[in-house]
Amino acid sequence: MSPAIRRRRMDDRDVRLLKAIAELETGSPEQLHEATGIPVSTIHYRLNNLREEGIIANDRYDIDLEELGLGVTVLVEIHADYQGSYEEFADRLLTVEGVTNVYFTMGETDFIVIARLSGSEMVERLIAEFEELEGVDRTVSTFVISAVEERDALQSYSLETLLEELVDG
Repeated sequence: MSPAIRRRRMDDRDVRLLKAIAELETGSPEQLHEATGIPVSTIHYRLNNLREEGIIANDRYDIDLEELGLGVTVLVEIHADYQGSYEEFADRLLTVEGVTNVYFTMGETDFIVIARLSGSEMVERLIAEFEELEGVDRTVSTFVISAVEERDALQSYSLETLLEELVDG
């Protein structure tokens, strides 16, 4: 990883804590101690530092969107011809209710949008709203039939790879 991209110097304990948080899906210092062997007082100190530096963004409660009634996931490719910056255009895409993620891409598709919706009526409304936005030429939608697995990014790496990529020296 290039030094220009890295925001903070990480050490072995920081990476082990972040990996344990991702796998255990908790920030409980006691549970993190059991998983990592790092003293609880050190965990408190490091969690506070990681929060202050923005690496830990929040103490969120994950909500099961399917149980809530927003179980339809739609991936929408946006083909666009817009004026201004891509960030400004992405902000307009984010104004459409149900949109959870917007990605600016390279290739034939300009943006990929992920939306979580309650049913086909909302999908129809979503696409209609996209097509009304100035700069949207066309959309291509894909319904997700089943999420095989949705996981935290850190869960997709082994601890060894994370230590190799994120720890200096």
